[in-house]
Amino acid sequence: MLSNIYVALIHYPVLGRNGKIVSSAVTNLDVHDIARTCRTYNIKGYYVVSNLPAQREIVGNVLEYWLKDFGKEYNPSRSEALTVVRTAMYIEDAVEEIEKIEGKVPKLIYTSAKSGPDRIPYSRMSEIIKNSEEPHLILFGTSWGLPKEVLKLCNYILEPIRGKVSFNHLSVRSAVAITLDRIIGEDI
Repeated sequence: MLSNIYVALIHYPVLGRNGKIVSSAVTNLDVHDIARTCRTYNIKGYYVVSNLPAQREIVGNVLEYWLKDFGKEYNPSRSEALTVVRTAMYIEDAVEEIEKIEGKVPKLIYTSAKSGPDRIPYSRMSEIIKNSEEPHLILFGTSWGLPKEVLKLCNYILEPIRGKVSFNHLSVRSAVAITLDRIIGEDI
């Protein structure tokens, strides 16, 4: 059973359209839908990482409504899914929090829609995680993806998700679901 996985949706640092590092906006759909996927696959925590206080406040407001206010009674399953959501200002903050929880620094897994060297197939990543006592944090970029500076922090690089055609522009919500299914599958 894979129970040592965390997910982070990175809003900073990410690449903008022009290739420069930017902060991207949090979307309500990403908070809800990725939380539902994470809860379905028994992910220990889902971090929404943004350096902008107003963006973290948006996430806080969503959580407040669905975990404590009317939303908790109105839709208990959504409330349950959102219990895995956390916020962090930077990737390092999420890593530090996971280290406090687990007593070990998590291994970082970089995701990208781009091909390149040293990409690990999903089946191999699944085996690595299954045979490890360390926690693992899978990083997903918003906007135009994660910059090389983040890659330098990571222990592993996952292969990109590929379909049967050359078009490759999945929503991050879809990418998280496909990635978790390929790594965890029925092994929950």
